[in-house]
Amino acid sequence: MAIDVVIDDGRIENIAEFQSPEKLYEELISRVRLYHPSDDISLIEKAYNTAKDFHKEQVRKSGEPYIIHPLCVAIILADMEMDKETIAAGILHDVVEDTIMTNEELRAEFGAEVELLVDGVTKLEKLQYSTDKIEVQAENLRKMFLAMAKDIRVIMIKLADRLHNMRTLTYMRPEKQQEKARETMDIYAPIAQRLGISKIKVELDDLALKYLEPEVYRDLVEKIAVRKSVREKYVQSIVDEVSVHIKNAGINAQIDGRVKHFFSIYKKMKNQNKTIDQIYDLFAVRIIVDSVKDCYAALGVIHEMYKPIPGRFKDYIAVPKDNMYQSLHTTLIGSTGTPFEIQIRTYEMHKTAEYGIAAHWKYKEASDGKKPEAQEEEKLSWLRQILEWQKDMSDNKEFMNLLKGDLDLFSDKVYCFTPTGDVKNLPVGSTPIDFAYSIHSAVGNKMIGARVNGKLVTINYEIKNGDCIEILTSQNSRGPSRDWLSVVKSTQAKNKISQWFKNEFKEENIVKGKELLANYCKAKAIALSELMKPEYMDVVVQKYGFHNWDAVMAAIGHGALKEGQVINKMLEKAERVRKETITDEQVLEEINEAGEKHMLPAGKGKGGILVRGMNDLAVRFPKCCNPLPGDEIVGFVTRGRGVSIHRTDCVNVLQLPEDERARLIEAEWELGADGEVGGKYMVGITIYANNRSGLLADISKIMTDNNIDIMAMHSKASKQGVATTTMSFEVSSREELNRIAEKIKQVPSVLDVDRQANG
Repeated sequence: MAIDVVIDDGRIENIAEFQSPEKLYEELISRVRLYHPSDDISLIEKAYNTAKDFHKEQVRKSGEPYIIHPLCVAIILADMEMDKETIAAGILHDVVEDTIMTNEELRAEFGAEVELLVDGVTKLEKLQYSTDKIEVQAENLRKMFLAMAKDIRVIMIKLADRLHNMRTLTYMRPEKQQEKARETMDIYAPIAQRLGISKIKVELDDLALKYLEPEVYRDLVEKIAVRKSVREKYVQSIVDEVSVHIKNAGINAQIDGRVKHFFSIYKKMKNQNKTIDQIYDLFAVRIIVDSVKDCYAALGVIHEMYKPIPGRFKDYIAVPKDNMYQSLHTTLIGSTGTPFEIQIRTYEMHKTAEYGIAAHWKYKEASDGKKPEAQEEEKLSWLRQILEWQKDMSDNKEFMNLLKGDLDLFSDKVYCFTPTGDVKNLPVGSTPIDFAYSIHSAVGNKMIGARVNGKLVTINYEIKNGDCIEILTSQNSRGPSRDWLSVVKSTQAKNKISQWFKNEFKEENIVKGKELLANYCKAKAIALSELMKPEYMDVVVQKYGFHNWDAVMAAIGHGALKEGQVINKMLEKAERVRKETITDEQVLEEINEAGEKHMLPAGKGKGGILVRGMNDLAVRFPKCCNPLPGDEIVGFVTRGRGVSIHRTDCVNVLQLPEDERARLIEAEWELGADGEVGGKYMVGITIYANNRSGLLADISKIMTDNNIDIMAMHSKASKQGVATTTMSFEVSSREELNRIAEKIKQVPSVLDVDRQANG
């Protein structure tokens, strides 16, 4: 007969090597003897004879004796160098489930340890991967992880069992092939990945792809085979070159090359939307050395030989992956210009990379027959910690949520279906709302409920792999709820919901806006009732171009306008009104109360500023607001540094404590004989525009044409394509600034120009 074995590059080849259970058993024992320190194989022999006897009347779909399957499972476990109890349990893993043997009989014959392992696997019923049996899947996964928490060897046996079943899947009917392949891709391959067992993970991925995407798989096989000899020759030439230089450097190393496995190539083609001819780094060269020091020494040699590609070096030795994987990865350009990857690791790291958790969980017997010390188990303490949650699980939904979320065990996507069979992939944790918006904005906006697998669910139901989802809509729907924003997971859904709130004028927006405004004033100790005057509210309405005050509240409610912006404008207006009504006597009284000993006649300050009541005192322009001639200004009497001049809408002025506001004093710009203040003043603006080529050049040309020197400029573009540019320059007045701003607004794609708070 022919069985499948894995070649070094992780793919499958059929070879006619073992013709009978007896020869398979001989091969198993020979592999166990390669690593096991004890010559006593009586436990394995007894397990083989027992399983052969109980399975003697059974055959597989292929027609071969059933005992072939458990023997192949045991051989896979032996390749991972598992202990004899695990090998025996692998041989016996189906006797309780598929024969008349009981757990009690198994324990009596082989002891509690082997019975525990077999029982852990036996409890795993055959998972039904279909849209109407998700609960069964969840329950069986729960059982598997509970058994895994008791003994990690349970999952090793289950992975070996699944691997051999996938190798012989060709004998199953097509719908069963699809079911098992999808289950393998979604569950077992990610488990192998999480445990770091790449030898199994790679083969499971390739085999699942073979049945899920048969045409893609065959196409990959054919195209890779077409130039197989050319690729092998190229990889061998690199291996030969590297070997010479590594040897000359005095480094003892094992060097080999390989083509990346099919699923890895398929993922890269799909993610990058490329054909196989456009995927160049299909090759990887592996260097295995004796020590960590040799790893970095070999890396130095390699980087002298070939040009490394920037950003493609990863040091997993200094920072190992969660599954204990360690290696140096670097991508280089070969002599022919073709990229290839080199991985450098020690022999111990290589064993961990191939067998992951199995490399450290072996229960190996020493020559004196004793079990290893606790240090072997300590290497897996991280796994024990992440499985502690199982003690608190109350239902399957909680189990699946934690399994797919907190454990990060599965892919970051879930795959679900429309009633017509179209596949949708969404982020893990997505809800029917995410699903609705993935179909169309109109479906999401009119959604009133959902059915999953034929049953009504809540809108915060978390979609699971294989779910069939039907969205219920109504033309009378008022649109999405604001609470949906905290429920959805996909960026697409969040953006579409936010857009709806921006475009729709809703009463709840007004209510929410009023609440936010009141809460803001309460937090800042601002008397909102004193600001709610028509003249103050009109300033905000006109400033931001709204029709009325309710529209302002709605804008705050859906996040288009900040509460602070509105309150600051109202405070600015209130301060101006106060300035217009206050008398000179009140100003002098306030300053005297603040500690001024004497008042001088009105006089001229410095810099074209007239300060009432001050003479021969320094006048300063702080950088918090950079006032310009034409701005309404106010003076602040400092302690020992003269008078600082601020715009009346300066944040620092508006937020002055009550006991400090008495130090404010009237100030104004003094005009010269030509009617101008004179001098140059620093100002800053922010330009918002749709990003495009040549935007900055067009803006700079306006500044040059108006003889204005740009003192500083910074620009960045958002993911939505909006460019934000800040500029600092000097002008003589606010009128000149407004003139420049209007010209910039006329530049194509410019959306708006704002004066910066500090300019």
